[in-house]
Amino acid sequence: MNRELDNRIRVFRAEHRLSQTDLAELIGVSRKTISTIEVGRFVPSTVIALKIARHFGVPVEDIFSLKEPDA
Repeated sequence: MNRELDNRIRVFRAEHRLSQTDLAELIGVSRKTISTIEVGRFVPSTVIALKIARHFGVPVEDIFSLKEPDA
């Protein structure tokens, strides 16, 4: 699990009624790529993050954010 990056892909997919496969096909990646990003096992490239944000019509920061450092 990535300890630095949070994402809201699952939330956006649910709001738009898209499966992982649907989103993957729409942005040109594999379903496994979407899955591993969602669960934090893979940090997406800038290009993939931007494609996801563009698909949903939001700034990339609405989907991806840095976790607050542990105090």
